[in-house]
This record gives sequence, C-alpha cells and structure tokens, in this order.
Amino acid sequence: MTTTVPVARPRPVARSLRGVVRRWPAAAGLALAAFVASDLSFGADLAPILAASGIVYLGAAALGRAASAWPLFLGTFAVITAAEILAGVTGAGGVDGTWVLLGAAVPLAAYGLLRRRATPAHGLPLQSLAMAGFGAAAAVTVLVGGDAGAYLVAVGLLGHAAWDVWHHRTNRVVVRSLAEFCVVLDTLLAAAMIVVAITG
Repeated sequence: MTTTVPVARPRPVARSLRGVVRRWPAAAGLALAAFVASDLSFGADLAPILAASGIVYLGAAALGRAASAWPLFLGTFAVITAAEILAGVTGAGGVDGTWVLLGAAVPLAAYGLLRRRATPAHGLPLQSLAMAGFGAAAAVTVLVGGDAGAYLVAVGLLGHAAWDVWHHRTNRVVVRSLAEFCVVLDTLLAAAMIVVAITG
C-alpha cells in the first residue's frame, strides 16, 4: 500500500505577495504617476515626459541593449528634475527639460548610425520615426500650451502607451519591465491631464 504525501500549497498571502513583486514595474508606474499628477496644472508640465518616453526607446535602440532602457529613463528623469529646479531657482520660465531631451535625440541617433544599428527595421529606424512623432507632439505642446496643449500631450501619451504595449508583447528594443512601467505611467498621466483640462 502506497502512502501519498500531501503537497504543500502556497498560502494565499504568499501567492499575493509574489504577484505584487512580479508586478513591481506597474506599481512603480502607478506611484510615479500619482506623484507627478499631484502637482499637475498645464499640458506643458507633461511635455518633458512625452519627450523622455521617446528618447528612452531611441537610446536603447541606438545602444543596441534593451537593458539600457532603465539607465536611460533615470537619465531623463534627472534632466527633467534638474530643469525644474533650475527654473525654480532662477525664476526663468524658459528652462524646460523638453528641449534638452529633444536635443539629445540627435547625437543618440547619430551614435546608433555610427554603430551600424540601422537594422533591424524595428530598431533604430522605427524608433527614430517614433521619436520624431512623439518629440514633435511634445514641442508643440510647449509652444501652444493651454487646453490644446493639454489634450495634445494626453493623446501623445496614450499613443506612447500603445507603443509600450506593442513592445511589451513583442519583447523588442526595451526590457519588458520598462515597457510595463511606461504603459501604466503614460496611461494614468494622460487620464490625469484630461481631467485637469476638463475641470480646469
């Protein structure tokens, strides 16, 4: 007669904790979105984030390393934060991280070309086109401002959220954790911007 040894099943709390740990990029995106949205008032406030979202993908394609997406994101975050601090200290409204990030896209793309990253097509070529589109939307948002700028940046962020989903599914260009983080951040910030514009 054989005896069966009961298999220990994971406890519900342990399973839930593992699920939360596995979803840390989404949780981080939610936390950052809540932080940014707490002080949101103009469409131009989110223009640097839209520009950053494009440059992270472009930079990862130019460097040829998906894992470089997180350091690139942290770099863009540092640029945006430094520009805001400088604007606050000097009182100069013209200091905007959007222009710095858009300017950085050119040498990044050039570096990618020098490193012969022109293939595959979903790499540097497609990311350069996307950067041009998202960058243009960010630039127009800064220049136009007002409700038009708010709705434009919201549409741009929703477009980039779809971009994140596609890259997460195909597991291309950036690591999946970054794509998951960005889709949550982009979607929630777009929704917050629309609410601010409507209630405004």
